[in-house]
Amino acid sequence: MDKVKWGVIGAGRIARAFCTALAEVGGAELYAVGSRTPDKSAAFAEEYGFTRSYGSYSELLSDSEVDVVYIATPMAAHYDICIEALEKGRNVFCEKSVTLNAAQLRKILTLADEKGLFFCEAMWMKCRPTYLKMKEWVRSGRIGEIRYIKADFSNFVPYDANDRLFRADCGGGALLDVTVYPLTLVHDLLGVPDEIQSAAHLDNGIDLSSSLILRYASGAFASIDTGFELGLRNNAVISGTEGSIVFGDCFFCSETAELFDRDRRLIERYDSPARVNGYEYEIEEVHRCLASGLLGSELIPHSATLEVMEIMDGLRRVWGMKFPQE
Repeated sequence: MDKVKWGVIGAGRIARAFCTALAEVGGAELYAVGSRTPDKSAAFAEEYGFTRSYGSYSELLSDSEVDVVYIATPMAAHYDICIEALEKGRNVFCEKSVTLNAAQLRKILTLADEKGLFFCEAMWMKCRPTYLKMKEWVRSGRIGEIRYIKADFSNFVPYDANDRLFRADCGGGALLDVTVYPLTLVHDLLGVPDEIQSAAHLDNGIDLSSSLILRYASGAFASIDTGFELGLRNNAVISGTEGSIVFGDCFFCSETAELFDRDRRLIERYDSPARVNGYEYEIEEVHRCLASGLLGSELIPHSATLEVMEIMDGLRRVWGMKFPQE
């Protein structure tokens, strides 16, 4: 295909950030946007230069011209939209957290496989150059064997009962919205933990904050603190037997990573300012996968997305946190 025709489901804050990058990526065509409100969809299409706008998700998903659909709705809606998109023959790129639970994700992955369609979680962190440089340093043994990872993600968010972040029926809570990032980082480097100790502050059916310790049979462990009521630097440290890697604040979108030796001397600093806003890298990864006929991304493999979802399922069971849809 000369250009990838993108369909965008949802017209909120994340969709706006994504489309800002989409407009700057070569080979991307801003083809169609779909919202539950026709006027909102039309205004969004005009603002970003989409060719078509639809007043419902189903209308967009029925458009056979759409090569891939990006889903940026509240998380509770992801499953139904993904299933409908795949049933109608659309490749899917869905925002994190991709579903409410692992059972939903397994059904999506099975359907995508049956249909021979591309499916991927939009975990932008894994596509960013700084993150990939960290992986390169780890793979090449620059810090030896990993013994400890610390990663935090917090935002002070004023409580609003109508905000999707605080509504259980929307898939709200810090776990699926922010905790998924440090969990993904730790899982990517150490895999599935052998033991997890956790504590969470729950209110009105969702977690407002939590603290996790993940332990591994190798002796390695990880510490994660996240939430909507904490003020943390949101950085990450990966410590090994021969050195360490430190991300700047907001590790999940950091443009800087530093490599230290075991005596804490700076060996190498990597800087990679975003060309647009950082979303361009995951868009380019989708283009690469589609051009290569891949049904998933090696950077964001289905198996990893599923295992992280299973970890989050386990945490919710311990906390007694269940979504209304379950």
